[in-house]
Amino acid sequence: MSVPIHLAQLRPHAIGTVAKVEWDRLAEPEARRLRELGLDEGVEVELLRRSGLFGGPLACRIGRMTVALRRHVAATIHVALPAEAA
Repeated sequence: MSVPIHLAQLRPHAIGTVAKVEWDRLAEPEARRLRELGLDEGVEVELLRRSGLFGGPLACRIGRMTVALRRHVAATIHVALPAEAA
């Protein structure tokens, strides 16, 4: 695995593994939503696309679900890429 990067920094269609979530930087409802979606360390995520040029939401795949995440939420999620993708 490579050095973790923020989820928002992934290239489209890149797949990584959640290395860390900065739970303390999220509002309680945001943290609860991520946990309900099953997002935690060790979970595989894929960045599908970015909406807009500046500050739009990100479409991500978490497990078999496609979800939209605000950029400030994605910035709290650190993702490690497989060595061959780094």
